[in-house]
Amino acid sequence: MRSFDSQVSTPKTPNKTGAESASPRSEMLLQLHLKSNPDALCLVRATLQRAAEVLQFREEETRAIVRSVDEALANVIRHAYGGQKGKPIVVSCNRVRKSEHPGDAAGLEIILEDSGEAPDPGKLKSRSLQEIRPGGLGLHFIKQSMDVVEFSRKEGQNFLRLVKYPSSSKLDKRGKGE
Repeated sequence: MRSFDSQVSTPKTPNKTGAESASPRSEMLLQLHLKSNPDALCLVRATLQRAAEVLQFREEETRAIVRSVDEALANVIRHAYGGQKGKPIVVSCNRVRKSEHPGDAAGLEIILEDSGEAPDPGKLKSRSLQEIRPGGLGLHFIKQSMDVVEFSRKEGQNFLRLVKYPSSSKLDKRGKGE
């Protein structure tokens, strides 16, 4: 995963780290403040599913986005917070465009922010798909499903940035002006 310290797209109002959005290609859709609790993940999944539908992602792309964020949040709870409940997590969802061109399809940028333990970069690897055993494939699925996967740590905060752009086949079916 790449680091994205200078690319973090957050709301116009400063977040806990004081970062502000500088990208004119990014528009805040929603921000969820939750506590590290696996029971809250169903609410995040439902919210992200609807956000992806509104942005007109195909059904399989929507499932990939939801699965990726769900896996990432489970990893935050399990690894960054060591399974402790009640720790803060912020999920920011932004509409993003690849370029300044107004005809570009809007993608979805999800930024997860937590104050847990920093992951060991050497351990941020997927295990071999040939190795048959449970667990360890979440990062593989996230990287396969999302167009951008970037991690950074700044001032004691972990940031995971996930971006997905819709495939052109659905956009072609929508027609012009929709």
